[in-house]
Amino acid sequence: MPDELGEREKEVLRAVVQEYITTGGPVGSQQLTRRGEFDVSSATMRNVLADLEALGFLEKPHTSAGRVPTDRGYRFYVDTLVKLRDPAPRDRELIHAGLVHESNLDDILSEASRVLHSLTRHAGVVLTPRADAAVFQRIEFLRLRENRVLAVLVGQNGQVHNKALTVDFPVTSDELMKASNYLSELLHQVPLEEARERIRAEMDQEQALYNALTAKALKLGAAATDLQTPERVLIEGTGSFLEQPEFADVERIRALFRALDEKHKLLHLLDRVQRTKEMHVFIGAESEFSAAGDVTVIASPYGTAEAVLGTVGVIGPTRMDYRRVIPLVNFTAQVLSSVLEKV
Repeated sequence: MPDELGEREKEVLRAVVQEYITTGGPVGSQQLTRRGEFDVSSATMRNVLADLEALGFLEKPHTSAGRVPTDRGYRFYVDTLVKLRDPAPRDRELIHAGLVHESNLDDILSEASRVLHSLTRHAGVVLTPRADAAVFQRIEFLRLRENRVLAVLVGQNGQVHNKALTVDFPVTSDELMKASNYLSELLHQVPLEEARERIRAEMDQEQALYNALTAKALKLGAAATDLQTPERVLIEGTGSFLEQPEFADVERIRALFRALDEKHKLLHLLDRVQRTKEMHVFIGAESEFSAAGDVTVIASPYGTAEAVLGTVGVIGPTRMDYRRVIPLVNFTAQVLSSVLEKV
């Protein structure tokens, strides 16, 4: 694709995209020549714009208007033309302060989506770690009442899972403490998914190999590690779309909110980022929001030195300030990863 465009066409496309991002209105030839960076006539500029339109980088919203970028135009701009800017010191401080201040993993992830929304005015989004991917650190059992026990599972990366259990056998507080110690030793540094298999393997052994207390501990452990998959997508600030002129059309905003409500679509998209372990910019029809149109998803993976745990990013209109937003998402992912190493 770069061979299709000469240097003048590239610079004009860059100018159109940036002007449209700034003003929100179609960009005409006279508007560009007044910028002072092109030493050409309006007629020459009109020819360049017409060529870019013929190649599919620009389009006219209606006959008499100027031109706006297409998804292809944005894609070329992001891949080839955009000159990224480092986050401003104030933005870096806000990200650091917000994420480092929290100590609980759920709060840290929620803050990541909130701070990205606050800084970009787009919807902040976080894909949380899979529950069964957490590496087991310890388990505690707390008595609620006679036949109810609260299991608290703690992962090495700070994940905490609480599960209320109904037991059909008598168990004392002392037995609960001993069960916690036994299971914490048995499952230490084991992924939760493997922990369930290890407990089942222990339970399949001959009854003579373990005593009544061990049997109770294994039953409690089996019930506690049978986790339901929780909601894995956090979104902050979807109302920001209502502030954008592109979504003034009622049907378009309805289509977007329907797509956002169908979390499995967003989950699938963010899972792609996690699997490839690199930042992605999904523009228009490249994302799961093609029915709404004019939507971009920028997402970057986060994790520890041992594993990628999830994804963090923003969802906004294709007319967003890529020069600023891409570095903000990338920096947030870096800080989030650094914080998780210390949790």
